[in-house]
Amino acid sequence: MTATAPSRAPEGSFPTGFRFGAATAAYQIEGAAREDGRGESIWDRFCTLPGAVANGDTGDVACDHYHRWEEDLDLLSALGLESYRFSIAWPRVQPDGRGALNAKGVAFYRRLVEALLERGIEPVATLYHWDLPQARQLAGGWAVRETASYFAEYAAAMAGALGDVVEGWVTHNEPWVVAFLGHAHGVKAPGVRDWRTALTVSHNLLVSHGLAVDALRAGSDAPVGITLNLTPMRPVAPKDVAAAVRLDGHQNRWFLDPVLRGTYPEDMVEHYERRFGTLGFGELEVIARPIDFLGVNYYNPAAVRAARRVAPLEAELVTARPPTTAMGWTVDAEGLHEVLTRLRRDYGDLTIYITENGAAFDDERATDGTIEDPSRVAYLADHIEAVRRAIADGVDIRRYYAWSLLDNFEWEHGYEKRFGIVGVDFGTQVRTVKRSGLWYRDYIAGVRGGAA
Repeated sequence: MTATAPSRAPEGSFPTGFRFGAATAAYQIEGAAREDGRGESIWDRFCTLPGAVANGDTGDVACDHYHRWEEDLDLLSALGLESYRFSIAWPRVQPDGRGALNAKGVAFYRRLVEALLERGIEPVATLYHWDLPQARQLAGGWAVRETASYFAEYAAAMAGALGDVVEGWVTHNEPWVVAFLGHAHGVKAPGVRDWRTALTVSHNLLVSHGLAVDALRAGSDAPVGITLNLTPMRPVAPKDVAAAVRLDGHQNRWFLDPVLRGTYPEDMVEHYERRFGTLGFGELEVIARPIDFLGVNYYNPAAVRAARRVAPLEAELVTARPPTTAMGWTVDAEGLHEVLTRLRRDYGDLTIYITENGAAFDDERATDGTIEDPSRVAYLADHIEAVRRAIADGVDIRRYYAWSLLDNFEWEHGYEKRFGIVGVDFGTQVRTVKRSGLWYRDYIAGVRGGAA
């Protein structure tokens, strides 16, 4: 990490129309889990499983954003943020995941988006950030093709309800996480541990994405994309190269190739079919519907070594070397530059949004009440510089969203891991802008020609 974080980018570093923002997700911040007609989600149910979430934490209250959204939007304004990526909770607007919409849920998002526009902040909505209505899970969840059709109906309904005010759509956030951490490893909702099911889920998620692209385009003129979490896979030694290629295929190419090329990577199809039988995945023309941008979530690279005992990928990740975040992830901004330039090299001239980038650290509260987080300041400075360099190298990048605006419910880690540029006291719900938030504000002002 850099010893000091520059508060201003070189003049002309970012293209006309580039916007800086922050991102959140509904289940992580909204709370109000049983209010105004919201239905149960798979995360509500997962949080009730013994040992599933640290300290038995839940998202029942989270950051209470459902009631404090105006205060949170004022924070966005005060920080000079130009775009806000949030997610719509499917069970809040359609409690059973099909049928009639919940008017109160839709009205909440309408108020939110209109208030963003009043503040001059671009609203970018994610349709699915992991909170499937539990009713759909009971009917088979993402393991059945029917859910993809219901997702398309939900997308059409949101385009009808919000398409005149939302200025960007993301269909899915990190389908790799949903498929494999939720259905192969079982560490996220719905907690299934079956690799064959996970592969089916990955495919149905991508089909639902393509169907949603069509539905959104029919009801909205806003750009449409999908967000993938991309990780450079680096072999520990020459003998580990094949294993790193396999993990790259598993996490990165398994989603990039069908979305951008209309085909699954042949090496991974062969690998999986040797272990699980014929996949027979169709509807690739649906998955490959043209998108307006690719969302990239980047946190860290991974060190990989071969491990024949670790089925089915016969590879494992090596414990990261310092410097690391509170999640134990390597801090390496060069990995972001590597991802961005690789996308241009391998997939052509894509429009890219950096839809998430950030880090959890153990923050310290100073005597003056400021939350000091120098490691996060350095992390953001280095990674935004990596974005700037990628732009200089010809990559078409148009958005950067820090993850996250607020400390929040961090899934199976509960409230122990803090990613926010704004701190949240979960006992009082008091928000405090961290040093990283102030740095980000000043950096944006510097880019825009204001006082840094």
